[in-house]
Amino acid sequence: MTTILIKNANLFYAKHLNKSDLLIKDGKIFKIAEVINEQADRVIDAKNNLVAPGLIDVHVHFREPGQVHKETIATGSRAAAHGGFTTVFAMPNVTPVPDNSDDFKNQLELNKQSVIKTLQYAPVTKEETTDELSPIEDLAKLGAIAFSNDGHGINNAKTMFDAMQRIKAVNSHLAAHVEDQNLFNKGVINAGPAAVELGLPAIERVSETSQLARDLILAKETGVHYHVCHLSTADGVKMIQIAKNAGINVTCEVTPHHLLLSDNNIVEDDANFKMNPPLRSELDRRALIDGLLDGTIDMIATDHAPHAESEKNQGFLKSAFGITGIETSFPLMYSRFVKTSLMSLEQLLELMTIKPAQTFGLSAGEIKIGANADLTIIDLNKNYQIKKEDFISKGVNSPFLGQDVYGQVQKTFVNGREVYSI
Repeated sequence: MTTILIKNANLFYAKHLNKSDLLIKDGKIFKIAEVINEQADRVIDAKNNLVAPGLIDVHVHFREPGQVHKETIATGSRAAAHGGFTTVFAMPNVTPVPDNSDDFKNQLELNKQSVIKTLQYAPVTKEETTDELSPIEDLAKLGAIAFSNDGHGINNAKTMFDAMQRIKAVNSHLAAHVEDQNLFNKGVINAGPAAVELGLPAIERVSETSQLARDLILAKETGVHYHVCHLSTADGVKMIQIAKNAGINVTCEVTPHHLLLSDNNIVEDDANFKMNPPLRSELDRRALIDGLLDGTIDMIATDHAPHAESEKNQGFLKSAFGITGIETSFPLMYSRFVKTSLMSLEQLLELMTIKPAQTFGLSAGEIKIGANADLTIIDLNKNYQIKKEDFISKGVNSPFLGQDVYGQVQKTFVNGREVYSI
């Protein structure tokens, strides 16, 4: 394999930013120093741009098999590389759901099309919607990164309790979409002024928090690592904080859209603002920010959920839930949080690299000697507008279209191989 020398990097290394050169040999980081003058097959001048570990997203939907009109593993992984991501966790709500060994093996084969590292969730239950547990032990042996029924809450407490016990026994992780479907009550928007103004069926906050309260008690009893997907409520933040202080093995993620938008931003029947969980109140949004800053919330994840345009242009009542997000996550967070001094660049990078890797036991997320050369080069000074024609994803369903941001990914490398270049 060729050797690559990256010169003049603003390197995120040992949790700090350092002016350094970096040498890649045989796909791994071989040397880091202030100046490296060794011969290399390729020399890249980083021009003092940020060189960071490849970003990690523990929550994406790549839609293949069965829903390839929305996204494919090829387009989704290339979009991820465009966003600076080198490792993602793909949710199992595809068709068929990989809830048995044969379908799971097939999913792993399909994932080989990915230009980045696509790790695979297995479903907790058959079809993700039943109370029959998947063959958890078999799927763990095949390499499931964790277990999730994302898109569906597990309404039966005994089903969740049994699942937690078995997932704990194989030393894996349970990533929960917390939603009591009875309280969700076929809603399409958060219960609040926007729902009233638009005359739309509402989703109560308790659909999230009531199930979260139950699950935290079950997690305490079983000891399983319980990870909360896309937390969206102020009460949820408080409950996670209490649970962590009580020693419960719980972590959680938050999406950029729940940090940056509230239902105050919904001023018309535009389904680009329709997602599950929904955009909550401004009070909830501010609580999520506080939870991220004080460490209650462990990481940022996109919940990248691409759909065809025809599935998102029918208004709130008829359109699908979800937005595309993997290509806009870093620039939005950098522009709205770092450039406004809400957090440091180092904090943001830790939330998008080190924390997800540590939480799920990955040997990734950090630049260090001997590590795989999973890297991204980002021009933090580049100002540009988010446009759907620039997306690599098939999904262009984003409420952030037209917004100006900073932080353009220039190159992305996986194991020292360039998988994206502007």
